[in-house]
Amino acid sequence: MKYFIVLFFLLVSVSSHAQDLTPSQKVSGYIYNDDTKSPLINVNIININKVRGARTDSQGYFEIDVQPTDTLHLSLLGFQSLRVKVTNDWIKNKVAKIYLTEKAIALEEVVIRPFHLTGYLEVDSKTIPTQENFRYSISGLTHGYEAGEYSPNAFGKVLGSIFNPADVLYNFFGNKPNELKKLKVMKKDDTVRNLLESKFDRETIAVLLGVDKKEIAEILQRCNYSEAFIQTANDLQIMDAISGCYEEYKILKKR
Repeated sequence: MKYFIVLFFLLVSVSSHAQDLTPSQKVSGYIYNDDTKSPLINVNIININKVRGARTDSQGYFEIDVQPTDTLHLSLLGFQSLRVKVTNDWIKNKVAKIYLTEKAIALEEVVIRPFHLTGYLEVDSKTIPTQENFRYSISGLTHGYEAGEYSPNAFGKVLGSIFNPADVLYNFFGNKPNELKKLKVMKKDDTVRNLLESKFDRETIAVLLGVDKKEIAEILQRCNYSEAFIQTANDLQIMDAISGCYEEYKILKKR
């Protein structure tokens, strides 16, 4: 009986290893504007499962590495994002036509209020709002923490957030180890990095990590990044911030 059990787990292990070694295949397609039927340039395509990226050329054409059942996330500014499942038929036929729908966006009125400068430095320096963001180094960690506040208790909040085991940060990282491993993979793909560097909407990161956009802001707050950083950083900087925070979380957890 024990030999049967050993043989069973051996077969399962071999089968799992064989699946990991399944070679990638390529699919390609053309992406068009659903309204005008014209090709869309620079559509961002992300393979959520493999964390690989691609972009459409001037003809709306792209190709990307996939395996059956992978999911592709398509996004372009001004258009509704779309998720497409990779099927065996698509892999067999190689080329597909995909259409994106434009978003109906109503722009709100923006009022720009200029600073009234007098020409006197001592006076003008007091009228311009400033925000100082401090980062504190903690022994044993390679990265500092940006507290985002200049109040005297900012450092205390940093330590309180890090070492509180019931913190939202602890719960998030503890429940999503597989998704967070994608962060390392994302760093290795130049197409994905270039894509994230040009985006500020957090959509791609949210899709890859399987979280809501609002949770990303909460995670960064728990990692003690300032509101200014959360609001202005591009998606690549946000990815690096979460990745660094995750690595520090693992170090602290071991302790």
